[in-house]
Amino acid sequence: METLIGRQGMTEQNSGSEKRISIAIDGPAGAGKSTLAKRVADRLSYLYIDTGAVYRAATWVALEQRADLKNEELVTDLVRKAEIELLPPDQSSQGRVRVLVNGADVSFIIRSRIITRFVSPMATIAGVRQILVEKQQQLAKAGGVVMDGRDIGTVVLPKAELKIFLTASPEIRAKRRLKDMKEMGQIADLETIIADIKERDHIDSTRATAPLKQAEDAILIDTDNYTLDEVCQKVLELCQEKIKA
Repeated sequence: METLIGRQGMTEQNSGSEKRISIAIDGPAGAGKSTLAKRVADRLSYLYIDTGAVYRAATWVALEQRADLKNEELVTDLVRKAEIELLPPDQSSQGRVRVLVNGADVSFIIRSRIITRFVSPMATIAGVRQILVEKQQQLAKAGGVVMDGRDIGTVVLPKAELKIFLTASPEIRAKRRLKDMKEMGQIADLETIIADIKERDHIDSTRATAPLKQAEDAILIDTDNYTLDEVCQKVLELCQEKIKA
């Protein structure tokens, strides 16, 4: 069974004549990419593709089988055989996209610190990235999508009509992550999260395969001094410019 990233139950795109673009949102861990992407997708009635959740699900597949991440052939084979589904949020998922692996709901466990610790090393495995990137590209073919990650504008959707590079200081990102973890009932401290974020930034930006970097035609938005509403409004204005172009 090949890896499947399903669209089951996702909001259907409208059938109007308005141009429907692809929007790529990249940036480091904790910059607010997923929250922004979900809100923009909702406002435009676009499909939101949570690539971070997909990589976290793939990491869970490997760890659940107690696979050594250094055994890239084994890990790639496990991911290839897994069925990963993305489903719309419901009351049980606290607004997040629901994630199923082989029918099991892993929406919360993939947000745990253990998964966060290993997701960056997992993302450096070329075979895993190839499998997941191909599936993400298939989902985006029809346009009308918002996708966030670390290499969306550079690798996954290099021809996206709008590219955003979202960033914030490690301290601000850590505070946001701590808030999310507390809401999910997880225990953590700010200094540890800051250290984890800095380590992940280093891994993501220096990995050999598809490193985190801003696409040349991406628009940089630093969110340190802006609210989510302000950032969302700015991105929606940029979207309208591209739609009308």
